[in-house]
Amino acid sequence: MLHSYFEASPLLTASAVAVLAFAACALILRTLIRTGLAWRLATDIPNERSLHERPTPRVGGWGIVPVAVIALFVAAPSMWLVAACAIFLAAVSQIDDRRGLPARVRFAAHIVAVALVVVAHPAGVPWWALAFVGFLMLWLVNLYNFMDGSDGLAGGMALFGFGGYALAALAGPAPQADLGLASVAIAAAAAGFLTLNFHPARIFLGDAGSIPLGFLAGALGYWGWQRGAWPVWFPAMVFSPFIVDATVTLLRRLARGEKFWQAHREHYYQRMVRLGMGHARTALTWYLFMLAGIMLANWALWFSFTGQWAAVAGWAVAVVAAGAVVDAHWRRHETRHSGQS
Repeated sequence: MLHSYFEASPLLTASAVAVLAFAACALILRTLIRTGLAWRLATDIPNERSLHERPTPRVGGWGIVPVAVIALFVAAPSMWLVAACAIFLAAVSQIDDRRGLPARVRFAAHIVAVALVVVAHPAGVPWWALAFVGFLMLWLVNLYNFMDGSDGLAGGMALFGFGGYALAALAGPAPQADLGLASVAIAAAAAGFLTLNFHPARIFLGDAGSIPLGFLAGALGYWGWQRGAWPVWFPAMVFSPFIVDATVTLLRRLARGEKFWQAHREHYYQRMVRLGMGHARTALTWYLFMLAGIMLANWALWFSFTGQWAAVAGWAVAVVAAGAVVDAHWRRHETRHSGQS
């Protein structure tokens, strides 16, 4: 019924889904805060490596995940396994938010969820290529958690990232209504979360929000590629600022022999905040940068094969250049501080 209504009025249907998802997520989260339940579910206590100074509820997932899951079941019933895996990851992550879980247990849950989706819906590529794509999906699950450390950042990335998916799935060269409507709902739910997460944040995502969002970013990206909605490069380009920041930071820490899962303040976005930009300006800068990449990615869908990869290469240069600018400012910042000491 929803698909037939969408065919008759696609813009109206997508708009209605967006309004409902935004309102539902915002209502759930505001209710949790008003009742005081938010602090009992999970609370972030600042430490010396935090960018925040006061205890804050980590309950964003309690608003985003139910909305995302319901949207998948209603708008994209063929993706029921993706929805079920998102529920599973949210449950495991909520336990981690409340009591803490060993890294091996968390990682095993991530592997199970990704493997189920890839095995149940294999793409027509060699097994080694499929394994590599699964590894990239697994990395996306974890990097979303790594990037949830500044007001408005991870929520904004979800808003723009899934919005980019929605634009491609609804108005791209190979439209898919179910994938598009599911993406609209997740993006709108993220916007509802942002009403309480943009600086100064009243709530954070928490693992129960960031882990399922990272999984959904990978799973919907994989689904769109497997069904022909977009090429394999498209999801990576849409979420490229997140991917590059987390990957470069991880490689640097591994090169120094550090434990990558331990808390730190070395991400590009953390350095931008510490350089004096603050949470709001840092988030807005990332929004503009990600929006530029998403618009280029959607435009490139209409290019030839060669043109698409030229666009990818050009954007990669832009991302690397942006990182180099932050690195240069950070080195000058460290030099000044070491000189003062």
